[in-house]
Amino acid sequence: MGQKITPCLWYNGNAQEAVDFYAGIFDDVKITASDRYTDAGPMPEGTLMFLEFTMNGLDFQAINAGPEFTFNEAISLSIDCKDQAEVDYFWEKLGAGGEYGPCGWLKDKFGLSWQVVPRRLHELTRDPNKKKAAAAMNAMLQMGKLDVPELEAAFDNA
Repeated sequence: MGQKITPCLWYNGNAQEAVDFYAGIFDDVKITASDRYTDAGPMPEGTLMFLEFTMNGLDFQAINAGPEFTFNEAISLSIDCKDQAEVDYFWEKLGAGGEYGPCGWLKDKFGLSWQVVPRRLHELTRDPNKKKAAAAMNAMLQMGKLDVPELEAAFDNA
């Protein structure tokens, strides 16, 4: 682990499944370490306890714990998408078996929240022309999956 601060994701016994799921979506997921529960518990001895992994160059930890804690939208992972094709890819892959939300947000099948955001959205909403920037923001607020051509049309027509 090379980062000073590393997100630790709590799973209800399915950390390995989650990391494998992410490895099927992102190109560079690699497990770097793992630990198993000992006879000290609280899970049965030999059960996978902890995974350290990298995903897109960032370090993460995944712990196999129990149902005591679940993910919520207070923490999400945001994906900077270079174009609509990336938005479409991540929206479909991460949302499979999960739940789609508004404004580019979704929950994967493990309940982890993601924001699938085209880089173009930030360019439009940060434009010095406040009327055009607001039009792009208002268009985004009406969307589920973000649509770059629609965002640009709203911006251009303001």
